[in-house]
Amino acid sequence: MRARALVAGVVLSSLALVACGSRAGDSAPSGEGTQTGAASANTASDTGVTPTEIKIGNITGMSGGLGPETFSASLYGARAYFEALNARGGVNGRKVTLVSCDDKSTGDDNVACAHKLVDDEKVFALAGVTAFDYAGGQYINSEGVPDIGGQPVGVQYDQYPHLYSIYGSDYPRDGRRPGFDGNLYGGTEEYRWYKEKLGATTAAVVYYSIAQSERYATKIANGLRAEGYKVVEEPINLAAPNWDSVAQHMKQQGVQIVFDAMEDTGNAKLCESMERQGVPLKAKVTTAQGMSSSVGTLYANSPQCRNLVYATTQSATFSDTSIPAVKAFQDAVATYEPESVAKMNQWMLEGYASAQWLTDAMASCGANLTRECVETYMNRSEPYTGNGLLTARDFVKDQQPPAESKNCLNVARWQDTANGGKGGWLTQSGDMNTNCYTVKNLPYPAA
Repeated sequence: MRARALVAGVVLSSLALVACGSRAGDSAPSGEGTQTGAASANTASDTGVTPTEIKIGNITGMSGGLGPETFSASLYGARAYFEALNARGGVNGRKVTLVSCDDKSTGDDNVACAHKLVDDEKVFALAGVTAFDYAGGQYINSEGVPDIGGQPVGVQYDQYPHLYSIYGSDYPRDGRRPGFDGNLYGGTEEYRWYKEKLGATTAAVVYYSIAQSERYATKIANGLRAEGYKVVEEPINLAAPNWDSVAQHMKQQGVQIVFDAMEDTGNAKLCESMERQGVPLKAKVTTAQGMSSSVGTLYANSPQCRNLVYATTQSATFSDTSIPAVKAFQDAVATYEPESVAKMNQWMLEGYASAQWLTDAMASCGANLTRECVETYMNRSEPYTGNGLLTARDFVKDQQPPAESKNCLNVARWQDTANGGKGGWLTQSGDMNTNCYTVKNLPYPAA
């Protein structure tokens, strides 16, 4: 079984700004957790590799119109992992040097970063990439540079064979059209969970009246209808949003649960209006990108709505330290990225998992570290779980889209009472590796 990404909303959360696995006590699949070792017969076995060092690249948007926090979390997580790794002796005695490049969240700068890392820095591979416009992905792929565990904000991870999304993939990834002949597919497990566990039957989908937001909203609405919901679609004029009018209409329609294709600021405004209008919510659902430590501040003016904010992911809750791998993540961030502790979020954990995945692939090669060896590890049939950080996933290709699949998911909820009254995310779904549903796969256009 492989993971199917629940990440399409990530695209819109960002765009709106500008317009089954291991748990504690379980054994990990073979090949995981073998990150460190002593140097033996190390050689300069490939580009970016010497007997004592491996140079890894990273592209994230640290500046530009989307702000410094939107696409930076995965870098902090990856950097924390590699620093902790080096403190343990590196990979087969080789130290990992991480070289990051700020693409300013633009396509042109992303291409420039790709050339800088590949041509000038001569990196061996990439990790922890989060790119708003991954225009440089085609060049990275053409040069045969493995990009391991990136956040699929665009379609490049569903298109190119040397790019490996953090969510796994069963698409052909032959360099031509993304997905299956230009269509991506998603399951309906998320909507089924909320229907079964919360008894929600009437859902609203709130989105901006721009093409990107509308496209993702249509995907959500189709999935909800497939699970038997009554769906209320609520477009928002991005230039002149009327939040109260939307909230009034949702109340009239008896909306119980709200999904969106918006960014954090829009969600905060929506929650304030829903609270003023008395919309009888069971849940306000956000994406993995919205699953952060800043929810308490972001929703400061809507405490009732704030405590109904849920997030659906395919990775362990970043604050659930009952999982040893999550505890290791938190310890690494606290030690090596202390300024990021207060803004810890799900993408930071997934950036950490990206670095771990690449490291496990590199460790499998021993002294003879090559890109070919790393990609052999990535393309194996054995699912990867990141020692409990991720639901099981792989890159085994299907020849055609399966009509249905068994998908597992993690559901978490913000609660002001968590974390000693400081507020935090609490897992609602139990073990994400057993919280699974066999559901239909529904198509939606890649562009």
